[in-house]
Amino acid sequence: MRVEQLEYIQAVTRLGSLRRVAEELHVSQPALSETLRNLERELGVDLLDRRRSGARISEVGRELLPYIGQVLDAVDQLRRAAGEQHLVSRMVRVGTVNAATVSLVIPAIREFRAAHSGTQVEVVDVQQAEIHRGLLDGGFDLGLVNYLAGDDWPPEFDTTELLRGRAVVCVRPDSRLAGLSAVGVEDLLRESLIVMRSGYVMHRFVHRLLDGRQPVFSYSTDGAEMGKIMVAEGLGATVLPEFSVVGDPLERAGAITWRPLDSRMVDVLLVVQRRRSGAPPLAARNLHDVLVRRANAMGASAA
Repeated sequence: MRVEQLEYIQAVTRLGSLRRVAEELHVSQPALSETLRNLERELGVDLLDRRRSGARISEVGRELLPYIGQVLDAVDQLRRAAGEQHLVSRMVRVGTVNAATVSLVIPAIREFRAAHSGTQVEVVDVQQAEIHRGLLDGGFDLGLVNYLAGDDWPPEFDTTELLRGRAVVCVRPDSRLAGLSAVGVEDLLRESLIVMRSGYVMHRFVHRLLDGRQPVFSYSTDGAEMGKIMVAEGLGATVLPEFSVVGDPLERAGAITWRPLDSRMVDVLLVVQRRRSGAPPLAARNLHDVLVRRANAMGASAA
């Protein structure tokens, strides 16, 4: 039995349907339904009354709600007590994909460290799959990962959207593409293209964008930071989320610039994730809150 299963039951009671719960918690409805069926099998009762019109809390489920509430209250008290023990001195480990923006992450860590001088922060650049494994096994406290708009978010993680933006073409200021107001797919196909390795969201994005066609020449690299350096060195162009380029030190120094894509592809999202089950340490929760607050400020200033 997992804490999030009990939280899902409470949410179904409050919102009245699995669809509404899935929308509020950013969980796919099939994954939510399967999670609750596992709880029902473990308890040996039907907590939901499933009909063609949708699922509602069953009579048995309503009888168990007070006990579910007591368990969740006890978990909250335990989390608060455990979190306070870790406030003074610990290490917060953050896994991040390379397309996360330094203009968000670095200022957020600086602000966090000013208030938590005894807490170390370790930032590790890895692929999304490794971040998820680390969150589940306790190796990471927080994960910064990318999704494409419309992707399902894993139900085992608490996911908060930080930034959302279009994909742009990152080029050198003296590049032919820099002279265009917008870059089309045909323009990209005529350039040397720096693409992310398989396993990164931007690899999937570019694969969809090119629709199986190949540029005149391509490089493969492991993450956005190396991609931007390769652009600055004149090796080609790359496609990245705008929040990974705008405000980057290389962009501020004039070594790289960007142009919008002449395409109606979906937006790219940067989210922060943490494991739903277990008690997140207070220091990790505080860093999470700093990231959210700074991301909101960045979004407001961009608007």
